[in-house]
Amino acid sequence: MPDYYAVLGVDRSASPEEIKKAYRRLARESHPDANLGDPQAEERFKQIAEAYEVLSDPQKRQRYDSFGAAGANAPFSGGGFGDLGDIMEAFFGGGSPFGGRARTRQGTSAVQGQDVGLSLVLTLEEAVHGVQRDVEFSAYARCERCLGEGCEPGTYRSRCATCGGQGEIRATRSTILGTVMTSRPCTSCGGSGEAPTDPCSECRGSGRTQRMRTVRVDIPAGVDDGTTLRLRGKGESGVRGGQDGDLFVGIQVTPHEIFARRGNDLVCELVVPMTQAALGAEIPVRTLDGEVTIRLPAGTQHGSVIRVRGYGVPRLDGRGTGDLLVHVGVEIPKQLKSEERELIERLAEVRGETVDPGQGGFFRRLRDSFLGE
Repeated sequence: MPDYYAVLGVDRSASPEEIKKAYRRLARESHPDANLGDPQAEERFKQIAEAYEVLSDPQKRQRYDSFGAAGANAPFSGGGFGDLGDIMEAFFGGGSPFGGRARTRQGTSAVQGQDVGLSLVLTLEEAVHGVQRDVEFSAYARCERCLGEGCEPGTYRSRCATCGGQGEIRATRSTILGTVMTSRPCTSCGGSGEAPTDPCSECRGSGRTQRMRTVRVDIPAGVDDGTTLRLRGKGESGVRGGQDGDLFVGIQVTPHEIFARRGNDLVCELVVPMTQAALGAEIPVRTLDGEVTIRLPAGTQHGSVIRVRGYGVPRLDGRGTGDLLVHVGVEIPKQLKSEERELIERLAEVRGETVDPGQGGFFRRLRDSFLGE
């Protein structure tokens, strides 16, 4: 079975735009009309179209990443394939290759709703402290007119004329192994064996309508960029009593102007003058929980890290909070006043250090005495 990502020549992390761009290029290059002398062109073109159909659909792509090509086109419950009947359903469209009816998750009529995936962008403050956000999306929801039954109010469902109430269409075909019987869910009744005598005018008998939904999402304190939250039962509505799908919310955290996150710690930079680094000082520092004062020890070196405990990111398991790591940078003045330079030269003299005397100190005074200044 082909690797859809390899067929399109993209990475597994490719964006929807990259996938679309690759598909359009390959479709033009591999179209049978552009390769009249190549007998394999049609097959390549079909594979490219099949790969794009799956990878361009967020739900199918998620199932493909989890279960492969068979799972991409199979009903998805969020929990994988439950039994042999589910596997046969994925590979043979709901029917067993050995004849007979495939098992369904909730009888012959209930169909679970599809999962819904979306992204939510947060600031670092929102991710660290937690927040409630409302998300809006379009999804199939239970029809309000027929309450999901698919029938006009006051009418009922009767035996499906297409499948005779069996809920499936059976067929036989000859293979090298002999005659094989297959069965697929009836498309007229969706496998229930019953169809509305008078379909609902709002949903046309499907039991669902597509409309905008708003769901409130509780973002826990400490959530990180790339985390996916699962809200059970908040996806698309099921059909004929089937369970509702789930809502998957992918978290994206925007970069902060001051702080960077490293696990459960926050990192920032603090630039101090060389005098404070040499002599020590108490300096106010901004955090996501307000301002705190840190003690800068005398003799602090450039690149030193000061840890401020408890001012990082709360752990999702509730076991404490990370720290704030302050990276210290020592600033050297580029321009000095005469008095400042003399003081630094005196310090260098006391420490026995060699400095450039060209712009001040003893040599400047000597020059001034010769010039009579």
